Formats: sequence, C-alpha cells, structure tokens
Amino acid sequence: MKNGKSASNRIRVGILGASGYTGAELVRLLAHHPRVEMRLLTGDRAAGQTLGAVFPHLGHLNLPKLVKIDDADWSQLDMVFCALPHGTTQSVIKALPRVLKVIDLSPDFRLADVEAYAKWYGHAHRAPEFQKEAVYGLTELARAEVRAARLVANPGCYPTSAQLPLVPLLEARQISADDIIIDSKSGVTGAGRAVKEANLFTEVAEGIHAYGIANHRHTPEIEQGLSLAAKRPVSVNFTPHLMPMNRGILSTIYVRLADGATAADLRATLAKRYAGEPFVRLAPEGLSPATRHVRGSNACLIGVFADRLPGRAILVSVEDNLVKGASGQAVQNMNVMCDLDETAGLAQEALFP
Repeated sequence: MKNGKSASNRIRVGILGASGYTGAELVRLLAHHPRVEMRLLTGDRAAGQTLGAVFPHLGHLNLPKLVKIDDADWSQLDMVFCALPHGTTQSVIKALPRVLKVIDLSPDFRLADVEAYAKWYGHAHRAPEFQKEAVYGLTELARAEVRAARLVANPGCYPTSAQLPLVPLLEARQISADDIIIDSKSGVTGAGRAVKEANLFTEVAEGIHAYGIANHRHTPEIEQGLSLAAKRPVSVNFTPHLMPMNRGILSTIYVRLADGATAADLRATLAKRYAGEPFVRLAPEGLSPATRHVRGSNACLIGVFADRLPGRAILVSVEDNLVKGASGQAVQNMNVMCDLDETAGLAQEALFP
C-alpha cells in the first residue's frame, strides 16, 4: 500500500531529483493520480530524509525516503521521471534498464541535433545513441509519437508557451516565419532550487530584469519546433525576463500576418486546432490572459489581438512554469504513454486569486 490505495494494476514510478521544485511538483500531482504508486524518490543531498522534512506540505503522504541515485532499485519500477540538472540525465539514462519508460524534464534530449546541444550547453552529448529514440513531448502537438515512445524529452517552459500558439499558425501559413518576436516573463522557480545569488529575495523583489539576452538556451528548442512547423529554418527574437513571483510564464509574441490573413483568422485556426483539448484553450475574445488565470493548473491560455500596426498581430500565452511548463506536462505525457485518461492527476482548476 502507498498513498492509502491498493497497489494492484498500478504504474510504479520513480522520481529522480524529488528534492527540487519540479520533483516536488511531480509528487504533488501524482499523489492524487488514481493509477500511480511512487516507489522511489531520489535526492542525493537529502538522502535518508523523508520528503516531508524537505517539503513540509508533502509530509502527510506515505512515501519512501529519499535515497541517492546510486542506491536506487530499478527492478521495482515501470517508469522514471528525471528531474535532474542538465548534463546529468544523459549519464543516468544510459545506466537505466531498457525496459523502463523514461520522461526527462531536463533539456538533455530536447534537441535532435547533438552538435546543437554541444554548442548551447557547453559539452558534448553523452548519450547520442539515446537521442535518436527520444520523442519531443509537447503533448498536444505530438500525441501519437509520445504514445509510442520509451524516452520522452519533456519540453522546456518557455518553448511550451511559445510553440503552442505559434506552431498551428506557421503550419497554416498565416504568419511570417521571418518576423517573430517572443518576449517572455517567468517566475523565479524557473531557475531551480539551487542557491544562487541572482535569485536571492533582495536581488529579485521589487524589480524585473531581462537575462540570457540573445543567447538563452531555450532558443534552439523553440526554433527547432517552429522550423518543423514551417518546413524551413526559422530564427526568432527571444528574450526572457525574471519576475518577482514564484510561478508562472507569460509570453507576449509579436507576429507579421501573411498576405490576406487577419487576427480573426489566427484565432479561428487556434480554436479549431485546440477544440476539445483539455488543457489548451483560447481566452475569451478581448481578454488578456494572466498568469493568475492558470496558477497551479496544467492549462495554457492563449489570447489573440490585432495590432494597431497594419498587418501585424499579438499573441499572449500563459502557463504555470512548474505544471504545464514542466511536471504537469510530464504527467500528461505519462498518461498518454500508458494509455490512461490524459487528464488523470491533472484535473485541478487554477488557484485564483
């Protein structure tokens, strides 16, 4: 028995990096999943402790103690979530039994081109043979591929907020692929839980600043997805900003309309593409989506606006960076991979205000 439920017909999962923000968010979501049993939690620096000692809000759950990855028993698992720093997961996945399904929340397998990975992340890819089988798991845009995958590369938070509105419009040839500006703002949890001077309260509070200007590592991931949609190379202007809030991403995207297209056409294309989707939806016309509209949920809310400049439009996309931007999308992918109800464990509404 785990989490007070029967272990029969359950998916036995391990969470590597459970002592980080995305790991804790996975636990929060999976604790109420009707078909999951959490058998393994790793956290090298907190090994031997209960998860409740690290995250008191999870202390009431009946969970295994944190252990080091080297002490993990893989034989008791069906699936592993890797919530580890970039560069670490490649070596870990190489050592895992091939029978395990894997969802990696790091950027280690997101870029199909291993040379591009080396350029942007500063070291050679350590598992290129596994990169060939990895499926980029932006669920709504790759559901069939995710269903058949053993290894899923969970998308980054910024790329999710950018690709969900842009990919259908590029596929429909309604916007120019040569004039896309993505201005994104993120909560501080996007930087992870490691202690960094730049993320101290006094460095973040009462202000906003841009970072990774012209060289943020999510740029090639965004361009990879948009290039596939446009069927030719696409380059974008992408600038992220750090906001004094815990969670949330808001991406304001400026696009040039294709000849004859209108903002209303863009809205109609997105409405058709995401009709029936449980987590991606359009905001009511004229309403500007806000991060508070999706906080704590697996939703992505998209707004479409005509620019005052002729021939241009503005898209606004919001998500919770820890849920749809990370752990929630990972659970969504697990559900698809295991042929479960895609909303299982993810049905909670946003926390408002």
